[in-house]
Amino acid sequence: MRAAPEAIPDEEHEQVLDRVAAVDVAKDSGMVCTRLPGGGAGGRRTSRVWQVPATTNAVSDLAAQLVDVGVEKVTVESTSDYWRIWYYLLEAAGLDVQLVNARDVKNVPGRPKTDKLDAVWLAKLTEKGMLRPSFVPPAPIRVLRDYTRMRVDLTRDRTRNWQRLEKLLEDALIKVTSVASKLQTLSTRDMVEALIAGRRDPQELAGLARGRLRGKHPALVEALTGRFDAHHGELARILLDQIDRLDTQIAQLTARIGELVNDIDPAPPAAPPAAPPDSTGDRSHPPAASAMQRLAEIPGLSDETAQLIIAEIGLDMTRFPTAAHLVSWARLCPRTIQSGTSNTAGKAGKGDPYLKGVLGLAATTAARSGGTFLAERYRRIVKRRGKGKALVAVARSILVIIWHLLADPTTRYHDLGPDYYDRRVNTDRKLHSLVRQLEALGHTVTLNPAT
Repeated sequence: MRAAPEAIPDEEHEQVLDRVAAVDVAKDSGMVCTRLPGGGAGGRRTSRVWQVPATTNAVSDLAAQLVDVGVEKVTVESTSDYWRIWYYLLEAAGLDVQLVNARDVKNVPGRPKTDKLDAVWLAKLTEKGMLRPSFVPPAPIRVLRDYTRMRVDLTRDRTRNWQRLEKLLEDALIKVTSVASKLQTLSTRDMVEALIAGRRDPQELAGLARGRLRGKHPALVEALTGRFDAHHGELARILLDQIDRLDTQIAQLTARIGELVNDIDPAPPAAPPAAPPDSTGDRSHPPAASAMQRLAEIPGLSDETAQLIIAEIGLDMTRFPTAAHLVSWARLCPRTIQSGTSNTAGKAGKGDPYLKGVLGLAATTAARSGGTFLAERYRRIVKRRGKGKALVAVARSILVIIWHLLADPTTRYHDLGPDYYDRRVNTDRKLHSLVRQLEALGHTVTLNPAT
């Protein structure tokens, strides 16, 4: 029996366009190609190619030219960070700009590799609707993203400095982290400051302990007995000063990020006419502050991680028609490779490193939380798939929850509970399975209903 044909509708970007342009981006310039109707003999389409310097004035003039000739879409190649001047200025001029990954559009064998031919190739693919644009958030989200990514980078630098300080103490034969477990406590900071000041008596240093660490006084005396000299003190002072400076900068960024989240206008750039009073409004643009608070209710997420997630994926979930589209864009699911009757799972890919990093951290935290659906999901998967795949599965579940919360601003997070899978079990089938297992072991089973 012949299977019925399946109808697959085109995506929005898969449209045949008459007036298009493309830019092959380099550091100092860009090769621009336009394709307009009726430019050649007999009405054939032709490509017009020229080089434009990568400066604000030159790109602004180019944008005005493209607007004058009625270009419907402009494709910009995402080369390093050099694409930004082209994308931002062309977008500001009112043009429909799409950013594409060069890896996806230039792997064509048998075609010469020159900037001119690359620009022509990009323009031809654009007019036939064969390019899939990359996700570029609106300007307010891009500003927020710059701040959140800077905070992540500075936090990583601070962690590296703590690790360097621990390595320096190991070189001085000071084993305080074997007792205190980490250097980021007030007690260990006081001990390191005392060592820098020239105090070397282990008994005196151990007496600086606070709280529960006081009960480990003998172990601290042994750990603080070493060969900490003047050069260790000088280097430790430099590291501590850098850590303090980073602490100040991270706190400054955190305060600024909070202000930006409160100030983000959820309305799209070209706002439609005002909705009637009884209308629920555009539910794809929830306020950023409200969205952050609702995301922070998910196990494993905090206000800071929610801010970073909003900065990476934005608030407009119409860019991702379903939760599966967002998961695929984040590269949290393996690719399906089908050939004939064989189906294999390919590698998921790299994705957004900042988004995957924060989701991995959230998944690890959620897995440790007791009495939640996400923790139970982790425990079920880790038994048969291992820790790495279990964490990726939990991260994917968190991202699906995030999509639903951002797509509908009226929803709040509701935990399904650790017994969610037990409630879904088919009781009769499970009972039959248990009876068969007992019978296979040589037992006769008689079932009596519980009173």
